[in-house]
Amino acid sequence: MKKMLAMLFFISAALCLLAGCGGKTDAPQSDNSLQKVLDTKQFVLGLDVGFPPMGFADETGEITGFDIDVAQEVCNRLGVSLVKKGIDWNTKEDKLSDGTIDCIWNGLSVTPERSRTMNFSEPYMKNELIFVVSADSGAKGMYDLAGKKVGVQSGATAADALKASDIASKVSVASFEDNLTLLRQLEQGVVDAALIDSVVAYYYIFSSDKQFFILPSSLGEEKYAIGFRKGDQKLRDRVQSIISDMKADGTLGKISKKWFGSDITIVK
Repeated sequence: MKKMLAMLFFISAALCLLAGCGGKTDAPQSDNSLQKVLDTKQFVLGLDVGFPPMGFADETGEITGFDIDVAQEVCNRLGVSLVKKGIDWNTKEDKLSDGTIDCIWNGLSVTPERSRTMNFSEPYMKNELIFVVSADSGAKGMYDLAGKKVGVQSGATAADALKASDIASKVSVASFEDNLTLLRQLEQGVVDAALIDSVVAYYYIFSSDKQFFILPSSLGEEKYAIGFRKGDQKLRDRVQSIISDMKADGTLGKISKKWFGSDITIVK
């Protein structure tokens, strides 16, 4: 009898643990990310406002760019308003996790570290980390930068790539808040070279007619994607579906041609 009672107690305790017995459970909360955006009729996009041509403030202060145009079309098809929120790139993960923004959409490079804290869309564009120097610098490759000062954007993948490279010990590094500031510092001779995203470099050089030279050396290829919160799968999937539709109907290619002269997107 005692054995039977002990067995019944054990079974009861096990069932209680499985059911939670009124205590706190570890069951995942429902994903209301998409419904929240639809209910509030607002999609809040976080960006670095100094990152042309992906997302930046123009001379009038209006936030514009390739990513902004794509996001606006996504919002049009969702039936919600696009809210463009400038953020400190160093705190982008915090702004995403605390709900200040719904996504990070601004030439965001996919990395293993970021993938651990973000739910990425499919990549939509390729990019390279390249060195830009003034036309009269005399540098022909990155190893000519030994003893020079190289500028990077604080919190960007370029800073990590430079730190991990074999020339890191041969150069001094200066960090700046955004790429536009960095390029102005290069123009003024404050730094000898800038390590930046290729899409930024080419856009800046050809749109402003500055006398810069791009070194043939690269610190690697990256891919851009949209970063969502880990649990926001429904919002991520809906945005991804719309972007795929935009690729299929030619809208995405049209926006790309506006900013780059051709369709350079890699959306399937």
